Amino acid sequence: MTKSKTDYDVIIIGGGQAGLATAYYMKRIGLNFLILDAEKKPGGAWLHTWDSLRLFSPASYSSLPGLQIPQENSEIFPGREDVINYFTRYEQRYEFEIVRPVKINQIKSENNRLIVISEDGRSWITRSVVSATGTWRHPFTPIYKGQESYEGEQTHSAHYLSPDSYQGKRVVVVGGGNSGAQILAELSKVADTTWVTLQDPVFLPDDVDGRVLFERATARIKGTVDDKQPIGGIGDIVMVQSVKNARDRGVLTSVRPFMAFTKTGVIWPNSFEEVVHAIFWCTGFRPALSHLESLGVVGVEGKVDLKQNQSIKEPRLWLIGYGDWVGAASATLIGASRTAREMSSRLSAWLVENNL
Repeated sequence: MTKSKTDYDVIIIGGGQAGLATAYYMKRIGLNFLILDAEKKPGGAWLHTWDSLRLFSPASYSSLPGLQIPQENSEIFPGREDVINYFTRYEQRYEFEIVRPVKINQIKSENNRLIVISEDGRSWITRSVVSATGTWRHPFTPIYKGQESYEGEQTHSAHYLSPDSYQGKRVVVVGGGNSGAQILAELSKVADTTWVTLQDPVFLPDDVDGRVLFERATARIKGTVDDKQPIGGIGDIVMVQSVKNARDRGVLTSVRPFMAFTKTGVIWPNSFEEVVHAIFWCTGFRPALSHLESLGVVGVEGKVDLKQNQSIKEPRLWLIGYGDWVGAASATLIGASRTAREMSSRLSAWLVENNL
């Protein structure tokens, strides 16, 4: 394959965990690739998480291929800064070619190549594209009656940093997953909190962490679940220390959703109107795929039809890191690594088979 700075074998869009894991295997295979990253420095979506966020798995189970995340105790759950520093060292160790910050606006097909075009007009030519932009830039917030008239603060978990400015305030945390539990646990130390979930949250046993979750999720997708074992899922709540502390304080209980917003708060199902200073939406994300719309591959549900990570409609396009629909737990560190290994091998073979 031609080794040219203007004509790559692969362009990886996104420099987070999925992009870095893919780059590792691309380098091992010997492909000529480039990473285009929207951030100003290493860290991916971790640059935007709240200050106290920790992984659900210990360091021994939370690393990218080829380099263990450093921890004095491999059973410690790494925090936000640990992961950002680790990504920085990872890039340095493997000397990946990375251009940042660059936001991709569109991708065009031209003369059996794909042209990747940035918002500021720069462009790169490539035989194939791996889209690894994740979901952070596309947070999901449900719509409620009267929401546009609410004058309080609304913050998605994607933009939450710390509880410092909520001392003594009345806040509602919406969302029954791990982000909701962790943010509630932190806010409840300084604010009067209510936790809203569609149904009662599922709490995992104290000794179950992300390792077990990942293996169960993989088994479920592969259809090899042992019916005698609890299935569990990525959305079930891992009892990290902050959540255990919240349970001990008696605040880890939830209520069903409110009915509507008022100017100053919300209306509960019993028609009680309550003043609320801030709403925290821990309601998940959708795939950030606007840069692929020019290829006509994004469906009405906001996803791309795939066969083993490869777009069916545009076979030069591959996706990783958006969740289970692109690989078992592929939005996690360990899941992204496993998916990247399998995808990179298939992509390389496809380039050879198609003489690209």
